[in-house]
Amino acid sequence: MTIEEAQKTVDNWIKTYGVRYFSELTNMAVLTEEVGELARIMARTYGDQSFKEGEKHDLGNEMADVLWVLLCLANQTGVNLTEAFRKNLEKKTARDKERHQNNPKLKTT
Repeated sequence: MTIEEAQKTVDNWIKTYGVRYFSELTNMAVLTEEVGELARIMARTYGDQSFKEGEKHDLGNEMADVLWVLLCLANQTGVNLTEAFRKNLEKKTARDKERHQNNPKLKTT
């Protein structure tokens, strides 16, 4: 599925099952909540914290939740994420094409 297809799929789902989009501000708060849930799993999986007994942790599902809300926000605000991502990649390439290769902190020993 392309990013464009994902945006259309979310829009169709909202129109079919979701009644309407939550407000942009509500979705921004939901996105923050979902990123927090993702951070919780990352901190417990790769950081120093541990999971509570019986605590569920599905990293992929949490990432998908973040993506879902981001797609909602893009649809609501008229952002074509395919085009935005393409432009962002071009910007990063022009700015950083040599920066990371010349960073001694990233060199393998």
